[in-house]
Amino acid sequence: MLRSSTSGPLLFFFSPPPSLPPFLVDDMKEKRMKNKDTKSSAYHDTSSRIIPMTLMLIVLCGFSFYLGGIYFSEKNRFFKQDVAPAILHEQSVVAPLRIDSVEFPECSSDLQDYTPCTDPKRWKKYGNYRLSFMERRCPPMVERKECLVPPPAGYKVPIRWPKSRDQCWYRNVPYDWINNQKSNQHWLRKEGEKFIFPGGGTMFPNGVGAYVDLMQDLIPGMKNGTIRTAIDTGCGVASWGGDLLDRGILTVSLAPRDNHEAQVQFALERGIPAILGIISTQRLPFPSNSFDMAHCSRCLIPWTEFDGIYLLEIHRILRPGGFWVLSGPPVNYENRWRGWNTTVEEQKANFDKIKKLLTSMCFKLYQIKDDIAVWQKSVDNSCYDQLNSSSFPPKCDDSMDPDSAWYIPLRTCLNVPSQKLKKLALKSAPRWPKRLHMAPERVAMVPGGNSGGFKHDDSKWKVRVKHYKTLLPALGSDKIRNVMDMNTLYGGFAAALISYPVWVMNVVSSYGPNSLGVVYDRGLIGTYHDWCEAFSTYPRTYDLLHFDGLFTAESHRCEMKYVLLEMDRILRPNGYVIIRESNYFVYAIASIANGIRWDCQKHDTEYNVEKEKLLICQKKLWYAKQGQQ
Repeated sequence: MLRSSTSGPLLFFFSPPPSLPPFLVDDMKEKRMKNKDTKSSAYHDTSSRIIPMTLMLIVLCGFSFYLGGIYFSEKNRFFKQDVAPAILHEQSVVAPLRIDSVEFPECSSDLQDYTPCTDPKRWKKYGNYRLSFMERRCPPMVERKECLVPPPAGYKVPIRWPKSRDQCWYRNVPYDWINNQKSNQHWLRKEGEKFIFPGGGTMFPNGVGAYVDLMQDLIPGMKNGTIRTAIDTGCGVASWGGDLLDRGILTVSLAPRDNHEAQVQFALERGIPAILGIISTQRLPFPSNSFDMAHCSRCLIPWTEFDGIYLLEIHRILRPGGFWVLSGPPVNYENRWRGWNTTVEEQKANFDKIKKLLTSMCFKLYQIKDDIAVWQKSVDNSCYDQLNSSSFPPKCDDSMDPDSAWYIPLRTCLNVPSQKLKKLALKSAPRWPKRLHMAPERVAMVPGGNSGGFKHDDSKWKVRVKHYKTLLPALGSDKIRNVMDMNTLYGGFAAALISYPVWVMNVVSSYGPNSLGVVYDRGLIGTYHDWCEAFSTYPRTYDLLHFDGLFTAESHRCEMKYVLLEMDRILRPNGYVIIRESNYFVYAIASIANGIRWDCQKHDTEYNVEKEKLLICQKKLWYAKQGQQ
């Protein structure tokens, strides 16, 4: 510690930090005793000079008062620059964090599909305005669960990809609503112990393949790598996104937790990317100018209501030159209106209103045929330049970052793409797969980001994944399909896995550097998230979770046990976890992991860095005890 008088020079007294190992504490005590012995013998040698030294001491004391006055007139400058580093040097040795092992109980069986931040049991607390009760609303800390979510009775290890695209075990997602209500549209059907997915949908009851073939004829960029990322709002069981995987297009299938029961859960059980979400009062958790294409197939979103605020959100997340595809009402109203319980006049008025709204947002009608209409967002700023103060919707001001999208309210204004980014438009971006390893313009918008750092990150993750493969042979096999990188920077981990039969949900911290736009520019997908809260997905939906220094970055905000319990909730039984973390946290993580029934092994990193270690863990398959049913 440091002590000082108010009128004299500073005196330093160091005591061993409590975190030091015992052998270091003993060593410091021994050195202190030696100093005392030396001073005692020196006193006898200098006794003959006591009078001159007394006079010198008086002079020095007077001088010290003078220096003390100077010091305290500028104490902040001297204290910060000179004293603090000396103290930090003495406390540089830090022992690893250790936590007592705790065994977590099982949750009751009625929580087998528990989604903490989209919990239907809490919906009655919130209003019905624009269905906002379906948005993320996480429970307060005192209501957080500290238990392990059980699988349903009869749960089986999921069917492997690619067979899983067409079938899944009924007991893994034991819900019959879609099967009973949508059987005539061929969303799915139950056969014995399985659900079968024929590839049908409300607007494509005869199969999604022919539907997408027609769409490709209308949008040639779907065939040549120009279009790589897409979002499907109101996705059903994600048959559209599943079909696009074979065409080189990666889709985020989006749906709320609603009366369809488990649309997103069905999608993820099939091995198709999906996330819980709804366009209501808040922005979707994606940056601006990210998706190459957006799709709505009779998704029941009231596009023309509330001054077109939902269309404005689609405009925000589409990159310049991107496409919005609408099928279902009111498209082809002339031939379809009789089956929609409406009138031809009403549907015509609705279609005209959509066209007018989209024109005001600088979209143009690109193609229309049969039940499919396609609009394209303006490829440059020429349209936006013609908008004035009386235009509606107005341009957004600069008070809100268009990329901020974590609990950010929707606004009835138009986000104009930045003119600083010359290669943001779809026509200017490299085609897939070339864009995967090219540094996007937006990397310069990330604090400290540049093309050199991007290339280094890309190379670094290739080396790391090669090392991971030696430690986890299941990586690259059909045992792993749904992958999440919990705290990515540029999506380097996902890029290094591109040849494996996996897809990766790249998560960028809502409190960290905003690099998610770079992830999308590479042709990858992801979302913003805060790991102090639960993720927007069902239990048992990922085969592999990976993070790199998550607790080093977030331990000051997020409690470790809740993060690990959330990881356990979303991880499939027999699924894997790769934890790359500071050695300071590894022991504590392993202790909690043991309490949530993971088997973990500690490993060195690829370069045997002592301060950083790897934990490779596997979640056990267990079933709820009889008393929990």
